[in-house]
Amino acid sequence: MKAFLKNYRQSPRKVRAVADLVRGKKAEAAMAELGFLPKRAGVPLKKLLSSAVANAKNIGVQAENLFIKEFRVDKGITMKRMMPAAMGSAHRINKRTSNITLVLAEKANKK
Repeated sequence: MKAFLKNYRQSPRKVRAVADLVRGKKAEAAMAELGFLPKRAGVPLKKLLSSAVANAKNIGVQAENLFIKEFRVDKGITMKRMMPAAMGSAHRINKRTSNITLVLAEKANKK
């Protein structure tokens, strides 16, 4: 059960801080935590997690048994922009993007 978010327009360093908080947790607990997080990356990561849970339901897996196996935030493309500076020169601005991979796994029930 996987879900991907490509070229999300926020730097990977900032998104990783949010992903580290929920990695390894149960899907329902992570969904609740991302909903109340005061970080900009919380909203798209919650949407990505709900997409992965929906993908799992499509193949017949119970949502209560899911946990976050892998939450990887990689560097996407970097858009280079110029900003005018003093004396006719210019400085380069790097607008970074993130590629996010979310993998859910099913936790085996102990009997």
